[in-house]
Amino acid sequence: MIKIFKQEEQKDENYRRLLDNLEETKHSLDLAYQNFENATDPELIDSYIYELNAIQMRYRFLLSRVKSYETFYNKLT
Repeated sequence: MIKIFKQEEQKDENYRRLLDNLEETKHSLDLAYQNFENATDPELIDSYIYELNAIQMRYRFLLSRVKSYETFYNKLT
C-alpha cells in the first residue's frame, strides 16, 4: 500500500515538473517573440530566429511528454 502512494506521489512530482518546465518555456517563447519583433539589426534578427527555433523545439518536446504522461496515466485509471 505504501508503494502505491509513493508511485502516485512520484507521478505527481514528475508531472508537476513537466508542467512547470512547459510554462517556463512558454514564457521564454513569448519573450523571444517580443525581442524578435523589436529587433532592427539584421544580426539580432538572425539570432532571435535561432533562439525562437530552439525554444519552439523544446516546447514541442515538453508538450509531447506531457501528453504522453497524461495518456499513460489515464489508461491506468
